[in-house]
Amino acid sequence: MSVEISGAEKTFGKHKAVNGVSVDLADGEFFVVLGPSGCGKSSLLRLVAGLERVDAGEVRLDGRLVSSPDVHVAPEDRAVGVVFQSYALWPHMSVRDNVAFPAEAGGASRAEARRQADRHLETVALGPLAERQPAALSGGQRQRVALARCLAGGARTILMDEPLANLDPHLRGRMEVEISRFHRDAGVTTLYITHDQREAMALADRIAVMGEGHFLQVAPPQEIHDRPATEAVARFIGQAAVLDAVVANGIARVGLLSAPVAAADGPARLVVRPGDVRLGDGTPARLEAAFYRGGGWEARARVDGLSEPLPVHATAPLRDGDTVRVTLSGGWVLPG
Repeated sequence: MSVEISGAEKTFGKHKAVNGVSVDLADGEFFVVLGPSGCGKSSLLRLVAGLERVDAGEVRLDGRLVSSPDVHVAPEDRAVGVVFQSYALWPHMSVRDNVAFPAEAGGASRAEARRQADRHLETVALGPLAERQPAALSGGQRQRVALARCLAGGARTILMDEPLANLDPHLRGRMEVEISRFHRDAGVTTLYITHDQREAMALADRIAVMGEGHFLQVAPPQEIHDRPATEAVARFIGQAAVLDAVVANGIARVGLLSAPVAAADGPARLVVRPGDVRLGDGTPARLEAAFYRGGGWEARARVDGLSEPLPVHATAPLRDGDTVRVTLSGGWVLPG
């Protein structure tokens, strides 16, 4: 199912949680809305789900108008499924009965609903656990039950609101694989809400970085990281220093450092990522905030004359207070 959002707005009191958001999701796309708490991403999901009414703008599903100031199609009539942080499973029902519930509530016989439930449980690889109660499942397994229940409800679009927020880091990694497989096998369109950029980068076909109710940039993950459209996006995604520079003849100069760039001559704001910083020769820098992250070290390199330190990654140990020498191999000049 395609999803079209045009100029959507939602205000709570004096706060405009969603402020003129427009985007089209292609049928079968995995689209991630990424942003900090309070930026409006969950409110946007609730507008698509029908759990809130739009104050302005429209939401269309497969071309059908489901939300506008004058039209509001009920959530159960939108063919969307919602997976919340809490999973919202019935604790007194078995896994099979949780998944069978939407079909049975829609008029199917108990036997038919349970037969459909078994098929959906196979899709999420939980067939052998059909008779268990939710309390006997791990967090990741409960997540998969919630996904299967969405399919059982006839959902052609799956909306996920911070679905991995309650899981430990190791299980999150495993569930990223599970969710990606589920999306591919089920053939649904997925709108995924998260504040975790690692999840967004791993899962998304496209990412919308959201801030203060609107989209700052919509692009594939690598473009968001390598070619941020604004300073806010550059600072939110990955590690970066954003520095005043002057570009002349393809060279950006920042203090005592210079870097080759593809940009017009003149004043600029240069985004420097860890991959743009080389250790060994060049300008002296003092290390601070050095940490071992498993497989490598990261730190910040303070260079005289720069307004902020450079992000540094290395395989050799880095320690606070050490003096190193740095050069820049590149950087990204912010548009405009």
